[in-house]
Amino acid sequence: MSVTIHPSAIVDDGAQIGDGSRVWHFVHVCGGARIGKNVSMGQGVFVGNRVTIGDNCKIQNNVSVYDNVHLEEGVFCGPSMVFTNVYNPRSLIERKEEYRDTIVKRGATLGANCTIVCGVTIGKYAFVGAGAVINRPVPAYALMVGVPAKQIGWMSEFGEQLDLPIEGWGEVQCPHTGCIYRLNKGQVTKCNS
Repeated sequence: MSVTIHPSAIVDDGAQIGDGSRVWHFVHVCGGARIGKNVSMGQGVFVGNRVTIGDNCKIQNNVSVYDNVHLEEGVFCGPSMVFTNVYNPRSLIERKEEYRDTIVKRGATLGANCTIVCGVTIGKYAFVGAGAVINRPVPAYALMVGVPAKQIGWMSEFGEQLDLPIEGWGEVQCPHTGCIYRLNKGQVTKCNS
């Protein structure tokens, strides 16, 4: 296996890109980036130096993954979604020492044109709807929409909305996989595989 890099892409010396990954048109990967296996980076993607991207991530067109953003395995970044790394930027004041870490856990989906304000953690298999603005931590399996985003439900690992209340207690079976999801004290867990 090898890495596919389009001739128009720029991959700086030192960048690590895993087997099976694809780097498409006009992508720029900085030298400090650490990218896993089978990652797809669409047209116009930028990847900063202090970035880690796990195996099997899909980063759609026109996404910039700035320093201090860390994507775990299987994260989906929709077209033109936005990461930030400085909370209160000013053009005339350098704040590179104030970058905040943003962590996106395994299997999360970040919809097209959503914005992730720096310093948050997005839980595993969470689903951020198109155009949403995330400015606080997101629980695992949560479905988030709006500006600023609010939680309107829960999602399965398969990517379907679960028939569970936002709060309280509940249990439901995914019709696609048969997996049981249990809500207890504001957290959803998958009970079997």
